Amino acid sequence: MTRTDMETKNSDPLLVVENLRIEGDSSGEWKEIVNGVNFTLHRGEVIGLIGESGAGKSTIGLAALGYARPGCRFSGGRVLYDGRDLLEMRDAALKALRGINISYVAQSAKAFFNPAHRLIHQFVEVFTCHGIRDRELARRKAVALYGLLGLPDPDSFGERYPHQVSGGQLQRAMIAMAMAGDPDLIVFDEPTTALDVTTQVGVLIAIRNAVKAMGTAALYITHDLPVVAQIADRIVVLRHGAMVEEGETTAMIKGAKQDYTRRLLAADPDERPERGVTPAILSAKNVSVFYGRKQALHNVSITVPAGCTTAIVGESGSGKSTIARAIAGLLTPVEGQIIFDGVPLAKRVETRKLDTLRRIQLIYQSPDTALNPRQSVSEIIGRPLSLYHNMTSSQIAARVAELLEQVELSRDIADRFPSELSGGQKQRVCIARALAADPDVVICDEITSGLDPLVAQGVLNLLARLQARSGTTYVFITHDLRIVGAIADQIVVMKDGRVVEAGGRSEIMSPPFAEYTETLLNAVPRLDVTWLDRIVAKQNLNRTAP
Repeated sequence: MTRTDMETKNSDPLLVVENLRIEGDSSGEWKEIVNGVNFTLHRGEVIGLIGESGAGKSTIGLAALGYARPGCRFSGGRVLYDGRDLLEMRDAALKALRGINISYVAQSAKAFFNPAHRLIHQFVEVFTCHGIRDRELARRKAVALYGLLGLPDPDSFGERYPHQVSGGQLQRAMIAMAMAGDPDLIVFDEPTTALDVTTQVGVLIAIRNAVKAMGTAALYITHDLPVVAQIADRIVVLRHGAMVEEGETTAMIKGAKQDYTRRLLAADPDERPERGVTPAILSAKNVSVFYGRKQALHNVSITVPAGCTTAIVGESGSGKSTIARAIAGLLTPVEGQIIFDGVPLAKRVETRKLDTLRRIQLIYQSPDTALNPRQSVSEIIGRPLSLYHNMTSSQIAARVAELLEQVELSRDIADRFPSELSGGQKQRVCIARALAADPDVVICDEITSGLDPLVAQGVLNLLARLQARSGTTYVFITHDLRIVGAIADQIVVMKDGRVVEAGGRSEIMSPPFAEYTETLLNAVPRLDVTWLDRIVAKQNLNRTAP
């Protein structure tokens, strides 16, 4: 019996989801997307909701706030919070609960915060929205939570703007806002998806410590089983809007009953043979880039062999995405140059030829900010088909349908808007848009970070097939060393805007490891409920060592 079982078996449940049914509007026709889901959550307990993109995880998580996203509606069942049915409450009553009694932590902190306001002002706004006018009380609360979540200089951290902190720090600042009102329940919706492995460890420790210290119940939504194993007391597995399996975390990992759960547990990228050296199609030579007065890249040189996959790995702030944006012409190097197919590229995207733009495509890390919310999926994918290939409307419609199938999306979503899609579905739309250009080089910036293991494996296999058929070159930016070890032909390791190690996959991924590379490898979560405990113990030992 787990700690949570012992503490809660005699207590009344905090949240009861009974036969929950939710419909989504698909081209004017309502279709069921959540089908009779049932579970119970007690105070102080954490339940992990896992499953592939489109399984209904986030939709169910939002239902715990009594909220249905645009294009969705509740069609049956009950969501009881402390005995009260949220689906029957009036808007005013729900508004009073949200942010105080029940909070939500979104997937993308960058999209969540207002860039024009300091973090502390956005924290205080939580209190203001609920009629609490004591700003000094709110500030003291912010400082306490910043300290609890391990943020630097808690007394002054809130004076920064969102762009002045790292991705991991911004994610923890959002968690602090969610905890501002001492909520009974927090819904964590993929809170570490976009973070590098070392930053993710810090956020996971912060979440676990904060939840334990405050006795808060939580729904933890994720596609990453090794991550949820460190947080959840119980796991609910979802697929196509229905429950597949539910159980205590350790028991689930050791002996899942259903085939789908077993496949999730066993999912790993298919390892491919490492290719030999081929001529370079792309190279960066002594590239330096500044963000204002801060130097982000220091004389970086990278060679990308044609028809191969070059992985660039490193922590947040290492310069991975910066070199990608410099290659794509979205950032202007102050020194050095980018060579493509033997010819120096114009430094700015505005001055590059149309065919050069077609041949180098960038898939962004965050689909929430990469997709135009006012355009349908067919318009988003159809744009490069019109721009680069001058297709007719009927040709575009046919090709959009083909591309959607290639990235394992239904043709039915062509008429939907980004707000109607899950995070993983939006990421696959971004991939389809890049493929529509028929590029020679695709820069993949954390493209599998929002996908569940089975779908990520499918996308990686798709990219491999395209590469084998057409010789497409990939620059694959990721923090997931499990993927790197399977798909990369060569690996570039970056830290603080510099290349610290580069070479073939077998060279970089075989012991003895370079010190920083070993740090990255050790930070990859394991499918073991004691893994995070060992990380914490090691950190404590290092802090107390003389």
